[in-house]
Amino acid sequence: MAAAVEQATESKGIAGDKDENISYPLTVHYCGVCTLPLEYCEFSPESEKCKEWLKENLPDVYDEMNEAAEQMGALDINDASRKRQTRGGKGQLKLPKKKNVPKKVCLSRTQRNKKKYVTIVTGLSTFEIDLKKASKAFANRFSCGASVTGDDKIEIQGDVTDDLWDFIPDKWPEIDEDSIEDLGDVKR
Repeated sequence: MAAAVEQATESKGIAGDKDENISYPLTVHYCGVCTLPLEYCEFSPESEKCKEWLKENLPDVYDEMNEAAEQMGALDINDASRKRQTRGGKGQLKLPKKKNVPKKVCLSRTQRNKKKYVTIVTGLSTFEIDLKKASKAFANRFSCGASVTGDDKIEIQGDVTDDLWDFIPDKWPEIDEDSIEDLGDVKR
């Protein structure tokens, strides 16, 4: 019966690919630091500690892994200069500030639905104001949603253009009423 099962698996190619150099059952070494198999230690957050543990406890395997890495060329398990990517990726690219741009805050209003409007504020970054903090201040002041949508653009839910004329100079004294411009209704 066992011969029939072995013959069936060999005909499918499952057990027929046995290598004579490998002894079965396989023995897998696990790291004492991260508890992963040794070939995955380089991906753990504690890869340096894993290398030290491997060098102390399994020096022959450590030497084999170094040789394999040297043969592959680009991979080196002793590469301490490798930087880990933080969560969130590289983030938004910060564009260089344009110095010859006139310092002016522009307010405009666009229609979202039949009776709903969105107020758009642009030009705050020319006064070196943090847009995230400004959008949070707008959201708290007007009890609505406000978000940064472009490199120098804040969208505020609702028609608050009249209230912004008073709020912006009060919140940021470096912006006077002369540097605020109302563009009126703008289509998207």
